[in-house]
Amino acid sequence: MLRLENLSVAIGDRTVLEDINLEIVPGETHVLFGPNGSGKSTLLGTIMGFPRFRVIAGRILFKEEDITALPVNERAVRGMGIAFQRPPTIRGVLLRNIIEIAARDGITPEELAAGLNLTDFLDREVNHGFSGGELKRSELVQLLAQNPDLVLLDEPESGVDLENMALIGQAINHLLEKEVVRWNGRPLKEIRRGRTKCGLVITHTGYILNYVEADVGHVLYKGKLSCSGNPRELFGCIKRVGYGECVHCVL
Repeated sequence: MLRLENLSVAIGDRTVLEDINLEIVPGETHVLFGPNGSGKSTLLGTIMGFPRFRVIAGRILFKEEDITALPVNERAVRGMGIAFQRPPTIRGVLLRNIIEIAARDGITPEELAAGLNLTDFLDREVNHGFSGGELKRSELVQLLAQNPDLVLLDEPESGVDLENMALIGQAINHLLEKEVVRWNGRPLKEIRRGRTKCGLVITHTGYILNYVEADVGHVLYKGKLSCSGNPRELFGCIKRVGYGECVHCVL
């Protein structure tokens, strides 16, 4: 589904990521650990094609197509979607409007919003005045509407309380097709039509692992992908010895 080959990325004249190699096959969810400033959000932004992140070496392949030079909208059309750590406020656009624009599979805004307790937010401007948990739910309801094949999540648990976290975990599992359940009364298979998804989730705290099943974990440290393995074992190593020592482990 996604393959990064010897990817190096710069912001301005500063190299942020160096020689990143990563492959995610259909059906897999990968989780990316790393300290603040290690380049995690830069990696997601580069995969999604945001222009401030400049690829200086290597390439990005999505569904075996080289998309390194494609703009954001072309990547979205091909089936990539992202939820931001700090999503922007969009004045003058209602949450209902953006869901209708993004919606696939004929699902209504009311159906999607009900599953995330956002029905009362549909006629509010996107993210304007939302709390931390409401912002995350707003991001996820938009992703659920888009229904991408590759789901990119930038610290979905940050700034979220326990009550909101349960809803967010449920929505992420729906996005990644990790469980066959119902969404607001409708069978998941009816909504998803049997497509196979994959995901890349950034986490700093590791808390998301309590809600979402991940298949592979990675550590990004000082701009380099330094360690990969079982996500829970990897996170346990990080908690014991910290990032600086954990990068020497091979799990």
